[in-house]
Amino acid sequence: MKLISGTANVALARDIADVLDVPLTDIDIERFRDQEIFARINENVRGEDIFLIQPTSAPANDHLMELLILIDALVRASAQRITAVIPYFGYARQDRKTGGRTPISAKLVANLISKAGAHRVLTVDLHAGQIQGFFDIPTDNLFAQPVFISDIKEQYSAKTRKDIMFVSPDTGGVVRTRSIAKMFNADIAIVDKRRPKAGESEVMNIIGDVAGRNCIIYDDIIDSGGTISNAAAALKDHGASSVSAYITHGVLSGPAVERITNSELKEVVILDTIAQPDAVKACDKIRELSSSKLLGEAIRRIANDESVSKLFE
Repeated sequence: MKLISGTANVALARDIADVLDVPLTDIDIERFRDQEIFARINENVRGEDIFLIQPTSAPANDHLMELLILIDALVRASAQRITAVIPYFGYARQDRKTGGRTPISAKLVANLISKAGAHRVLTVDLHAGQIQGFFDIPTDNLFAQPVFISDIKEQYSAKTRKDIMFVSPDTGGVVRTRSIAKMFNADIAIVDKRRPKAGESEVMNIIGDVAGRNCIIYDDIIDSGGTISNAAAALKDHGASSVSAYITHGVLSGPAVERITNSELKEVVILDTIAQPDAVKACDKIRELSSSKLLGEAIRRIANDESVSKLFE
């Protein structure tokens, strides 16, 4: 196989390369003065099994276009199979029509990736499971849950684990939250909220008795930080002993770091699916876990035509 990295998250690509003991393929990515993207593959890839690592995180449009251009370059270089490894799939929150005359952008992006020439997609914790069906090519959606479970067991002793309660930040995440709670035989609570407009949330009520419990908010995306900051305050008001959050993708836009720093949250744990700026890395309340072993093992299994689903059995 050959591994290729776009510019979106080179550090993660290098970690995956180390896990697989496969060097990253030499490529050049340049931008013209008008910001058009140019890509060149500097090694022979004819007949090769290619894994192209490129999350479509901010700036989402640039990183998406870079992904499409790299796929096209590989197709024209006669690569045998191209797997688009997209640890964070941008536009995933636009997975349905939310009103009249609105797009389903997740489906559009899936079409672009397929039409560009990718043969397969590998991603982590899609915002909505049905997005797998938006692709006309095989799509493997990995779950961050095993990485988080391992970390929770390290952070909480067997005694304190008895007081853990997992919290869904909204009703839509109940299935996800119940799944991880089952691994610890723990209870769940639900934050009942309303969202006046995109990017803003207001906690209405806490469903479940959280008094004296170590609450862990579990979700797939943290963007501006408003939802979990409000949820943490509400949980503390209802008597929670501590509030932490385990969230797969740290989008962390705008005032997110400031909100987390000033919140009731003990810590926010994220995966490295998105490359983080220095402000995030400097925040004492944000801790990053590596997804390289999870992605590396999935890539190895795909390359060897082995089962990926067995990773989660």
